[in-house]
Amino acid sequence: MPQLVFIHGPGAGACADAYIPQLKHFKGSIAPTLPGHLEGERCVDVARYTEWVRGWLWAQEKKKDLVLIGYTLGASIALQYGLDYPDEVKGVVIMTVAAKPKTRAPDTFEMRLRAAKEPRDAKAYDEWLAFQMRAMQFVEPGLRAHLMECHKKVGPMSQYHDIKTIDAFDVRDRISSFKPKMLILRGLNDHGSPPEYEKEIHEAVPHSQYIKLPGVGHFPLTEFPEKINPLIETFVAGL
Repeated sequence: MPQLVFIHGPGAGACADAYIPQLKHFKGSIAPTLPGHLEGERCVDVARYTEWVRGWLWAQEKKKDLVLIGYTLGASIALQYGLDYPDEVKGVVIMTVAAKPKTRAPDTFEMRLRAAKEPRDAKAYDEWLAFQMRAMQFVEPGLRAHLMECHKKVGPMSQYHDIKTIDAFDVRDRISSFKPKMLILRGLNDHGSPPEYEKEIHEAVPHSQYIKLPGVGHFPLTEFPEKINPLIETFVAGL
């Protein structure tokens, strides 16, 4: 029986609560909150986050038949895990991800550094919070309010470091050797209008599936669980 593991990123609350809809829907599914988010010390790169997730899973005797699911940093971890430990992973469902460093909008890092300054600059902090709200424009209002509170607890510096970590991730030289089954999703209404990095992964991994989602944004799983959960169910049924 496949073990579904949902892995979060720096947005949508920056913790496992981003996947509340999935944890309720998929019986037995699990989702770690990565170190350096609500507690603990952050990892310095995707490879070390991958080892932390693997240790977290092994401590629960979750050592095989894994289906790793996530966006942004979580998707990067899923790719790294599948490359490093293909015999433990049955499949990955990834979105909002690149196999190479991403191109960022101007002020991406400066905005978060301003928000993290002490003593706090209220205007800069509110600007950062407003950005999180815009990024979660499609998330159900009650869940969005909860995830905004999570963002306040985790803070802007964690997000700053996560984005730096994502941008240092580069597996272009290995991605064509990816063995587990792969489903790639892309929201076509992402607020940041990023390049189509997902297509590059799809073209490099011939056995992958690639689905574009009109009306879906940066965090497909959290925004539209009623659309995405059935896609996961179909994918898992075919493993």
